[in-house]
Amino acid sequence: MNSLEDIVSLCKRRGYIFPGSDVYGGMAGTWDFGPLGVALKKKIMDKWWKFFVEDREDIYGVDAAILMNPKTWEASGHTATFSDPLVECKSCHGRFRADKLADGITESVTTDAFKALNVKCPTCGKSDWGEIRQFNMMFSTHVGAVLPDDEAGDEGARERAKKSIAYLRPETAQGIFTNYKNVVDTIYPDMPFGIAQQGKAFRNEISPRDFILRDRECSQMEIEYFVHPGTWEENFEKILKLQHEFLEGEMGLDSSKIHEYEVPAEDRAHYSKRTVDIEFDYPNGKEELMGVAYRTDFDLMNIAKASGKNMEYRDKNTGETYVPHVIEPSIGVERLILAVLSCAYAEDEVGGSKRVVLRLPEDLAPYRFCVSPLLKNKPELVEKAHEVYAALRAKYGNVTWDDSGNIGKRYRKQDEIGTPKCVVIDFDTLEDGTVTVRDRDTAEQVRVQPEEL
Repeated sequence: MNSLEDIVSLCKRRGYIFPGSDVYGGMAGTWDFGPLGVALKKKIMDKWWKFFVEDREDIYGVDAAILMNPKTWEASGHTATFSDPLVECKSCHGRFRADKLADGITESVTTDAFKALNVKCPTCGKSDWGEIRQFNMMFSTHVGAVLPDDEAGDEGARERAKKSIAYLRPETAQGIFTNYKNVVDTIYPDMPFGIAQQGKAFRNEISPRDFILRDRECSQMEIEYFVHPGTWEENFEKILKLQHEFLEGEMGLDSSKIHEYEVPAEDRAHYSKRTVDIEFDYPNGKEELMGVAYRTDFDLMNIAKASGKNMEYRDKNTGETYVPHVIEPSIGVERLILAVLSCAYAEDEVGGSKRVVLRLPEDLAPYRFCVSPLLKNKPELVEKAHEVYAALRAKYGNVTWDDSGNIGKRYRKQDEIGTPKCVVIDFDTLEDGTVTVRDRDTAEQVRVQPEEL
């Protein structure tokens, strides 16, 4: 298996993903998507939206605000329980997430159990740990005209500063739940139905690591699927099966690298009565790719209590009223991107020389075609190449031009980028109109008329 370092290197070298704020030395847990990374990310998100929303009649989309009323996070339990186990090394004062320091440690690990494992500090190598504490991962901010010295001012200023506290959302789910009643009142969908959202989420990770696998700012794609309480089990299985269809059929992930993990009760989120994590064999090991959780009526009931609003659904046919239960498939876009890149990345030999190739599915590749004149100093080839380039770009959009270096170097560059086909205009093109089309995966070349592409 290829290393994570290989993928990180390719991503920066070819314009997929850069360290955040790289020109200033970076910022831990943040990443910037370059021209090709943006294209890949958009294609993945668009395919998810088409598969789960546009191609279905029972799921509707919303786009809720990132900043939400702080009561949202009190009612959801995030203010009290959205935390990870933090442990500090007494020797070097490094702070780490305890359950990520050694295999077999869970989020519910106790201080005594942790210390008994004699875990070494990743920074200084010593085993001198403090008590495990729960660290809330929500980013807080102030909304409104609050000055830095207000929190240390008189009682009135301190109270105003306290009331101005808000949070960057740690998940997109609550934006869906707070809009449940709006959707029911305006769309009045049949039960069961889902509400989907894509967007940014922010988590103050204790120790961001492993490239884009664990970062502080990420994009999520989530669905809250509302069901009759008595049908949650059958709907859970349907939703779980649907995730495999998307990951393997739409994203092209290797099914042998995908695993289901039934999360034990002590490690489930506070709102969940059943959770199945779908794990993936990343280059650095098996990690969570996404999860499917049965949230019961936890969120809607808490919203009802906190807001005083009725969250019941009335069945159109029977007149029965009830608060729906919820099944939630949730996936991090960056984790999915890394899984796609991991499956696509390969090293092989072509013509006796080694190459790096990114075998992305054709409908995910940033560019469908790369068009080149065989020689850039021959005006007649360049002119014809521009004609073919313009025609393909008008038809497909995602077509690139490359006339730098010799043709062999261009092929290697496009292999790394993941471009499925390279189209070359040569002297035969001027004679019979055909172009050379070179396949990324096999390196085989055929001649076709441009109209056949």
